Amino acid sequence: MSIVAFQDAAVKYLAQHMPAAQVTWARYFFHLAISLPLALRAVPLRALKPRHLPLQLLRGCLLVSSSFMFVLGVKHVPLADMLALIMSAPLIVTALSPALLGERVGATRVLASVLGFAGALLVIQPGAGTMQWSSLLGLAAGTNFSLYLIITRKLAGSAPPMVTLAYTAVIGAGVMSATLPFVWQTPPWREGLMMVGIGCCAACGHYLLIRAYERAPAALLAPFNYTELLCATMIGYW
Repeated sequence: MSIVAFQDAAVKYLAQHMPAAQVTWARYFFHLAISLPLALRAVPLRALKPRHLPLQLLRGCLLVSSSFMFVLGVKHVPLADMLALIMSAPLIVTALSPALLGERVGATRVLASVLGFAGALLVIQPGAGTMQWSSLLGLAAGTNFSLYLIITRKLAGSAPPMVTLAYTAVIGAGVMSATLPFVWQTPPWREGLMMVGIGCCAACGHYLLIRAYERAPAALLAPFNYTELLCATMIGYW
């Protein structure tokens, strides 16, 4: 989540200079450029068609919609505020994991999620002017991201991590490439490098997420999402 915070900071910067669809496309295209060759090298061709393909497709669609809503929203609110809104995700994961994953959720895990969200509310400060239409995008992005995490846990062990990572990138790049002819703006070299950088951060961060959710229950991992808020706050201040 700390790595993803650097991606989000770069997205915040790029969103001020180019269309949201182009920024989201860059996040997935360069993610794909990194992960697909590694997947092809790491696993035999027959493993590229994973079990539970519909869930893989749904997982990818949830993440690309969450990413696009985040980019749209972060154009208009500070990075830490937007991430605080998205931090509804750990609470949703904790609430839904017993029903959707059959996992037991103890009081300690519930308390960790509630305390983390309470800290996020200190950043949001409802009624202080943050709650606007862009805030609704943040809440929607958080909901989709929580479902993405739950499906990631459900898919644990059904495919090699690199294959799951590559499917995420293929779906995102495919969906966002369809919008590119309508929004493309040729970026200066600095913004171009940042577009590559957000794809690198996305590939690395989400690979680690996939590995983590293979090894531990979703409700246990969910509160660690709040580390992204801490890192993003420091990056945003800098």
